[in-house]
Amino acid sequence: MYDLHTHTTFSDGVLIPSELLRRAYASGYSGLAITDHADFSNYESIIYGLLKLKGEIKDISPIKFLVGIEITHLIPSKISVLAEEAKSKGADIVVVHGETIVEPVCEGTNTHALSCKYVDVLAHPGLISYKDAELAAKNGILLEITTRKGHSFTNGHVFKISKEVGVGMVLNNDAHTPSDLVGEEMGRKIVFGCGGDIEDFKNMIRNGGKFF
Repeated sequence: MYDLHTHTTFSDGVLIPSELLRRAYASGYSGLAITDHADFSNYESIIYGLLKLKGEIKDISPIKFLVGIEITHLIPSKISVLAEEAKSKGADIVVVHGETIVEPVCEGTNTHALSCKYVDVLAHPGLISYKDAELAAKNGILLEITTRKGHSFTNGHVFKISKEVGVGMVLNNDAHTPSDLVGEEMGRKIVFGCGGDIEDFKNMIRNGGKFF
């Protein structure tokens, strides 16, 4: 199991990075990206702190670890600027907080994120359009099937369009607390609930593993 979307006390999660990594490993994960909520005010401190931890534990940690951010509620036209800056500061992965139906995300966020070569994953894309899904396919950006309550309301829509267009998907838990770390069994059930099968589940896991 790999997960490309999690949070710590660096934003609105309840665990410090070390504890999140330990709990994820105990839950059966082989790799984890920590992607705290970021805008221009805090992205540097998030990346700096995570890079410092990664350097200290790189030879002793039982779980692989990616440094990342989740660009969140930013003016859409600025997404590409921040994504590029994050990569230049050392981020391994950039996730963008997509147009979930349970938050007032700016219209156009999905389109701008999927047009940016520095973005790797569009989280909880909501009622994503076919045009935007085609952008994701063209630019090799993964669309998220999320295990998180609320954001998961549109998983079926995202799955259906992604399969029709041929977009890569990844299964992420968007963890903020220990209870958000679903294991393999629940992950499979969530994919099946979208209309997928075991091969779809395996492909999502493989897509996440490409980053490690």
